[in-house]
Amino acid sequence: MKKDIDIPVVEDVFVAVVLEENEAFRSMDWNAYLVNDPNVPLEMVLIVTRGYDQKDTTSTMRHQLEELPAKAYAKIEFLQEEVLRLNNEFSVSYFVDSRMYHKTFVFPKGTITEEDMEEIPQLERKGIVQK
Repeated sequence: MKKDIDIPVVEDVFVAVVLEENEAFRSMDWNAYLVNDPNVPLEMVLIVTRGYDQKDTTSTMRHQLEELPAKAYAKIEFLQEEVLRLNNEFSVSYFVDSRMYHKTFVFPKGTITEEDMEEIPQLERKGIVQK
């Protein structure tokens, strides 16, 4: 039965974590973004996030976007410093032309650091990317 289910491969949709200035609190904050690089919009986007390791687990957070236009991005959530010591998981599901896509992006603990940032052209900033 499982072999009969056709799950398309997710390409050019990814999660990026960016360190950016929070002017209101005069701090530098880590924020997660969903990036849609293809030339098609994503519809009914559902994102489930959590942080975890062998002994700790955060609350599960759920986010929804009605649509993420082509070549666009959207902020998912703010990541507190305490959560960076955990594995951070972003489970993303969406539709393109009535076909469902799904992928889970994991940032292993210790990988969200300023030293590991790289240029992210789609966001025109530096950050950490999971594809």
